[in-house]
Amino acid sequence: MHKKGSTIILVAFVFTLAILLLGYLSFGFLTALIFTSGFLGGFLFWVLVPSKALYDAIKTPFWITFLLFIVHRIEEKVFGFFDSLSEITGIPTPEILSLPIILLVLTSVVAWLAIPYLVKRGNAFGYYLAWTFFAAMGITELAHFIFPFFTDKPYGYFPGMASVCLLAPVAWWGMLRLIYSQKEPNY
Repeated sequence: MHKKGSTIILVAFVFTLAILLLGYLSFGFLTALIFTSGFLGGFLFWVLVPSKALYDAIKTPFWITFLLFIVHRIEEKVFGFFDSLSEITGIPTPEILSLPIILLVLTSVVAWLAIPYLVKRGNAFGYYLAWTFFAAMGITELAHFIFPFFTDKPYGYFPGMASVCLLAPVAWWGMLRLIYSQKEPNY
């Protein structure tokens, strides 16, 4: 455990719960459960694996992961990820302009875009966000390889699967940089 104020831990936990609630309101229980691996997993990594990595240590994996995340979202859109997910979960594809979807996207993406600013300043919440970002991209997105088991077709491509082959390993690199690239202590 590390020396974080209980207030910042509470704020991060509430943020995590808010994202999971927005995921539930947007996509239903099963999909929100999948989000848990990234957001709750990121929260647990942040609490259990303290990081004080300099921004320069995570800058390259962060921006490559973010770029690959955009490519991933495009692949999902082009190949009908949400329609395919809807077939598995039985939850209709939500309207892109529904309030829960807008809040989910704004909250997570804006928070992730704040990572460089916050981590450069050694802000604890920035490290929390970095953990959630890398965990979401490196763990949650692996669900694309599990989804085909829940279809009535032979195991094969599920929309978004191809880009995860690049996205997840780069996110793992970011996680490793958070763990092993510690700044020098100030004595």
